[in-house]
Amino acid sequence: MGPITFTLVGILAALLVVVLMQLFKKSSPPPSNSAPAEDLANLKPQDARVGDVISIAGAGDNMSDLDFNSDRAYWFQAGSRRWFDLTGPYRERRVALRVETGEEVSVALANDPKKITLEDLELSEDDLAQMDERQNTADYFEFDNHNWLYVLSREASVTRSDQPQPVGFYCWIFREQDGSGLIMIRKEESEPFAVTRYNGIPAGDVTVYRGART
Repeated sequence: MGPITFTLVGILAALLVVVLMQLFKKSSPPPSNSAPAEDLANLKPQDARVGDVISIAGAGDNMSDLDFNSDRAYWFQAGSRRWFDLTGPYRERRVALRVETGEEVSVALANDPKKITLEDLELSEDDLAQMDERQNTADYFEFDNHNWLYVLSREASVTRSDQPQPVGFYCWIFREQDGSGLIMIRKEESEPFAVTRYNGIPAGDVTVYRGART
């Protein structure tokens, strides 16, 4: 076989490779840039957003289910800790679903019909300042026949769904000894102390129905 024949065979082989590559490209489906579709039948608390309807089994008045339309969201950050509150009207008060994500997802509900104050906790501003200075997780206070253990106190920020700019505040967080409750105390500049009590709930008790994004 002469050199010209070898050259022709080489050219034909190269052309065959090019044709096969083109055929493969045409037969391969184009890559999809769209995100996978949500499984709307199995939304988890961490998937919830403003506009969704939240139903919590047995958490309402008289052990009924607590259903509310979430119309506002708050995204919190305190150091490495991040969580969000979804709030909405229930009966004649506002309730909040708290979801903290991290190594594990923890879920809690603020459903107190009565507003709690520092005086109810029998704490003073000086008490909080001393706890903040000590940063001692052995500190606690008594409220509602439970001990509430100091978890942290530090500067934090919150962003509301209806206010794009974050707001800074100072917060103290306490957890219920031998229980699943949380108490958060917030102090924004020029604002009074705000107290929120949450009761821990199983994530499986929360059903999320996707609503219109607002």
